[in-house]
Amino acid sequence: MTETTSAATAITPAANQIPVAGADIANAAGATPAAPEITSALIVDATLWILIGFSVVTWALILIKGIQHLRISQHNRSYGKKFWEAQDFQAAAALEGNKGPAARVADIGFTTLIEADGGTTTHDLEHTGDRQELLDRRLRQQMQKERGALESGLAILATIGSISPFVGLFGTVWGIMGALTSISKSGSASLDVVAGPIGEALIATAVGIAVAVPAVIGYNFFIRRNKVIWASLDDFSIDFVHLALKTSFLIKRPVTAPRTNSVTAKKPALKASHEELQAEGVQI
Repeated sequence: MTETTSAATAITPAANQIPVAGADIANAAGATPAAPEITSALIVDATLWILIGFSVVTWALILIKGIQHLRISQHNRSYGKKFWEAQDFQAAAALEGNKGPAARVADIGFTTLIEADGGTTTHDLEHTGDRQELLDRRLRQQMQKERGALESGLAILATIGSISPFVGLFGTVWGIMGALTSISKSGSASLDVVAGPIGEALIATAVGIAVAVPAVIGYNFFIRRNKVIWASLDDFSIDFVHLALKTSFLIKRPVTAPRTNSVTAKKPALKASHEELQAEGVQI
């Protein structure tokens, strides 16, 4: 009887160890779902950093384009004043040291007129047509180049303004999924448990909207400014063609003063003094 009791006692600890091993397995299995929570946090953080990068690019472009438009307005105003204060079309062609789209359009126009005034012997497709057609084509090509320079960077602003809310919404949805997963594990759906994770996830949407608003406003502002500058250049090119028509599309080449050789200029003076000395009977 004693042996039976001791055998039962020996078996009992072994039986008690089985639930402990099962609990260890359950704890080990319960530790693995932490990976989705880490992945969700990483995705939300990556989304926020992407939006911060979009914001930096947006404000940098707004600053660069703002400085560009200020300079363009100043240069166009300065050149327009000089151009219309010139005595005639020839005097306007002699203006130098000018910058800005209007000055570049005028320069290409004057260059075209000089080339058409017998100054070039090139006969190709680029120089075919009469002088007015050639001038119109050159002015239009230069204006397209200026338009491309004005519109550079605006496509990036438009893209950021369009996709930033959706990028933020993606981070919010992913964060809410992770928050709901953690809430289901906690077994409690009280407000203090739900508000924290979901509120953190909603920050991504707020940041996305905050990034998109300046991009959209900047894009619309610079598109409006580009239209104003383009209309001004269009009017200037029409006036330029009309002024060129009054001169029969002829412009004289800039006259440069001929260079004189100092040694050659001194020879007549030396020759004259030599003759004077001989006349006075001085032998040299």
